[in-house]
Amino acid sequence: MKNLIVIAYLVYVPVIVLLTFYVAHSLFRNSLVYMKDIFNGRDEIAVATNTLFKIGFYLLNLGFGLYILEITRHLDTPQVAIEALSVKIGGFSIYLGVMLFLNLYLFFRGKRIAKQKRLAAQFIAQPNIPNIPQV
Repeated sequence: MKNLIVIAYLVYVPVIVLLTFYVAHSLFRNSLVYMKDIFNGRDEIAVATNTLFKIGFYLLNLGFGLYILEITRHLDTPQVAIEALSVKIGGFSIYLGVMLFLNLYLFFRGKRIAKQKRLAAQFIAQPNIPNIPQV
């Protein structure tokens, strides 16, 4: 039935948009703390970088969600339509979860590198400590 395909698309598109916005909002609201740490408290750079990451997240995930929009199954009954939608939305949710964890990995990695650079700078800035003779 053609009506079921249209209804499935009318359900699918808002669901992927809402899922993407919810995940992005949660991720990037909380990632600002990491960005401020990575950029040593320089708030303007941290906020700008976080915003750019968020825009990229939206583009990548909404683009992928729309790219996989096509439902190739024949939707003869409402049951088949619901099953097709669950496969589409479930697959997109798994993809979105992977993208979330990839972003978290990048934030943690950036934080670790920033900490290593700060420790190296502190080590270099320390005054020379005289050698203590060993007994």
